[in-house]
Amino acid sequence: MLNYQKIYIIGFMGSGKTTAGKKLASLLGWSFLDLDKEIEKYSGKTIPEIFSQNGEDHFRKLESLILKNLENETKIVVSTGGGTPCNDENMNFMLKTGLTIYLKLSPGQLKSRLVEAKADRPLIKDLNNNELLRFIQDKLSVREKWYNLAEITFNGIDLDINSTKSIILGYLKT
Repeated sequence: MLNYQKIYIIGFMGSGKTTAGKKLASLLGWSFLDLDKEIEKYSGKTIPEIFSQNGEDHFRKLESLILKNLENETKIVVSTGGGTPCNDENMNFMLKTGLTIYLKLSPGQLKSRLVEAKADRPLIKDLNNNELLRFIQDKLSVREKWYNLAEITFNGIDLDINSTKSIILGYLKT
């Protein structure tokens, strides 16, 4: 039986990983870490700067490095980037070292959340609304094979972190 000392919140961009992660960490009395913010601190660049100057492949390498640097951290809730779990190495690492929670939303729900935040997101900044929905549908169809490996899946719309706490605590004590 696993005794979880780390929780990874996974899901598509805009699914509420950071908001839910902060609330959950506070409820548990654990620390919170936003993986994208850690990548920015480590590299000295913003995520859009990394993408434009070094490309997505370089960003993904940094992401894996920072993720693996968390191996010995305990009592921490980690909000991952939308693409973090989307390779076997990262997802297997998260499954091995903590409890994974997938915040699931439909493509339409994600679009309505992302339409106003496109400028800060390198993968979608130049897309119109129709292209954005198509992008979300295409990416989600590929990424869900990894997202669905999470131990727990919650509907990300109107997520009440207090009502989900008991479910999560049940996993933490196994």
